[in-house]
Amino acid sequence: MKTILKITKNELSTLFYSPIAWLILIIFTFQSGMAYANAWDSILRSVALGYNPSSLTGRLLLGWEGAISSMQEHLFLYIPLLTMGLMSQEYNRGSIKLLYSSPVTNRQIIFGKYLSMVICAAILVAILFIYYVFTAFTIQNIDTPFALTALLGVFLMICAYAAIGLFMSSLTSYQVVAAVGTLAVLAVLNYIGHVGQEISFVRDITYWLSISGRADTFFKGLICSEDFLYFLLVIVLFVTLSILRLQAERTKLSALQSMLRYGGVIVVTLLIGYFSARPALRCYYDATEMKENTLTQNSIDIMEKLDGPLTITTYANMFDENYFRALPRYYNEDFNRFEKYIRFKPEIKMKYVYYYDKTNNPTLEQRYPGLTDEQRLKKICDALDWDVKRVLTPEQIRAKEDLSGEYNKYVRVIERGNGQKSYLRLYEDNYRHPTETEISAALKRMVIKSPVVAFLTGHGERSIDGIGERDYYAFSQYKDFRNSLVNQGFESISLSLDSVNKVPENIDILVISDVRTALSPKEQEIIENYIAEGRNLLIAGEPRRQEQMNPLLAPLGLSFMPGILVQESKDFSTDLILANPTMASLNVINRFDKLLAFGNQITMPSAVGIKQTDEKGFKVVPILTTDSTGSWNELETTNFIEDTARINPSIGEVEQANTTMMYLNREVNNREQRIIVLGDADCIGNGELSRQRNGISSANFSVITESFRLLSFGEFPVDTSRKGSSDNKININEEWGLWIKILFMGLLPGILTFLSLALWWKRRKK
Repeated sequence: MKTILKITKNELSTLFYSPIAWLILIIFTFQSGMAYANAWDSILRSVALGYNPSSLTGRLLLGWEGAISSMQEHLFLYIPLLTMGLMSQEYNRGSIKLLYSSPVTNRQIIFGKYLSMVICAAILVAILFIYYVFTAFTIQNIDTPFALTALLGVFLMICAYAAIGLFMSSLTSYQVVAAVGTLAVLAVLNYIGHVGQEISFVRDITYWLSISGRADTFFKGLICSEDFLYFLLVIVLFVTLSILRLQAERTKLSALQSMLRYGGVIVVTLLIGYFSARPALRCYYDATEMKENTLTQNSIDIMEKLDGPLTITTYANMFDENYFRALPRYYNEDFNRFEKYIRFKPEIKMKYVYYYDKTNNPTLEQRYPGLTDEQRLKKICDALDWDVKRVLTPEQIRAKEDLSGEYNKYVRVIERGNGQKSYLRLYEDNYRHPTETEISAALKRMVIKSPVVAFLTGHGERSIDGIGERDYYAFSQYKDFRNSLVNQGFESISLSLDSVNKVPENIDILVISDVRTALSPKEQEIIENYIAEGRNLLIAGEPRRQEQMNPLLAPLGLSFMPGILVQESKDFSTDLILANPTMASLNVINRFDKLLAFGNQITMPSAVGIKQTDEKGFKVVPILTTDSTGSWNELETTNFIEDTARINPSIGEVEQANTTMMYLNREVNNREQRIIVLGDADCIGNGELSRQRNGISSANFSVITESFRLLSFGEFPVDTSRKGSSDNKININEEWGLWIKILFMGLLPGILTFLSLALWWKRRKK
């Protein structure tokens, strides 16, 4: 050990007596300091503008411009310069012969030189640690495990780069060649993850070999055994290869013997790496405060109930515009989307099936006009260099899985060993792929019964099949819409009371919206019995429907007020109501606090007020109300395009806040009954959900998701929200911005510059 330490000390002396090491330290400190100062500048500016900061540990140290994570892209330039002379200079000066003739083993030489690089890595990490210390004193509740995990990632990355540089330096006497060779190896390791994607085993090997993004998991606050072992194996591999290189030089081994030794070490490393990457053998530690890299507790509970085998099969129609997302080159990326789930159920299998069949894709005809489906498939497969036989025909896919209900689009089918199935789709938004909320909802459907939502029909109610502005297709069963009920675990059906004597028992939530013609006495009795049984209900009214709908509200002790609610506005029609959550609503729907915090409102075109008329044993909570000023219940005006609504106190019009959404609950028949009443049926219709108005930040879909979450007793949509992190307050003001720049962009690099010049002057005097 003493010999190793002597070699290390000598190497460090040589390194720091040269200007290269000091120059790297100074540039590294300046660049990281600039990133840190810029991150602070952004935060201080946003605070000065009145915004509330959050997740400050990540933003300052680990974000896009964080002091720690931003240095990742520069390390591959610094390390080759530090390592290029480790062995090259020994060859160049001829001192390698002295080492060979001395009683120093090959291992001692390599370990000593590599230890010097580990110390250099520790120095670089120590510079980054200064930013952590400063952050700890300037923000409240810094997420220390998160930051230290990121520092560990940087340290392992530098050590891995250094091991590669050491080996390359042992191959040549030219330092420049060693530096360029190190860069070349790093470039290969960054690119190799894209090689051999068509072959499963090769894909796993090359993906494991890739160094690209390996430290990202650490920067996210996650320590994964696969990534940790990867860096250790890379270090061990290249340090071992360096030792073998010296042995080959010292003992004059034949080329075959050397190749066998090198090959054996590489093969063993690859095998260890391959098996360590198997899902069942991975271990994880989530260092973040809110466990952001782990499933939420609700999702974990679902996974614990999913016993037996589970298969996720992706069906890609080659005629669908999204087929490319299932190509083999994206398999590993796809795997990462489900990795959080695979952590809790490693036996999950992922399969891919390719087929062709009719689907709605207008571009297909434009790209291949006048061709048959078989000819189009041939051209697509030729472009992909695929065998056409790899793609199932329409007949073959229908025999395997009927996807007509999914319109033959890109879809994933989740299947348990007992035959239960659930679907995961792509969505027409920027992200496209399902998030934890949708995945957990699909899995939960196989654990518990999906709530059945029945929409009453037969009296002009809103249709779940219609695509008009007033209909409910978008939020009920539009499969390409991420937040629709069908994608959040519900089952939506239409229900007519003509041929039944009661609402079927399998229905969990009944929706009655905008009844245009009065219900028959029999239908009225069926609804009253449904309410008396203690079952859940949502009623949405409209102006000029009070006569038809108030009999439905009578058993609840409520009624829709006569007239129409109006709100003074210089930009919009006065019958457009901008409703706000009440403080009482936060005790029922705690997610409405975000609406209040961000100033979101619920847009209700042509709404009717709701009032309590009788006590029926319900606890009644107003959820949404109009403004208390500039708003009233209009009893005269009906044409809001040509006429102007004016308040008329003489006929009972009063400027006040009126309730537009009410929540009722009670205990009946040993069960809790929940009922929601809306004063506007349009606010959840297709048109209003897609409409945008300048100057209005609407959150209408929150009404839908939170209403049905309430009515399903919190089962669906699956709650995957997390509490906010506690590192959201700073102890300094905007004036500190300049001092932070001076400290980290000027003083720290200046101190290192002074030390380097002092050392140079000391050597010069000698």
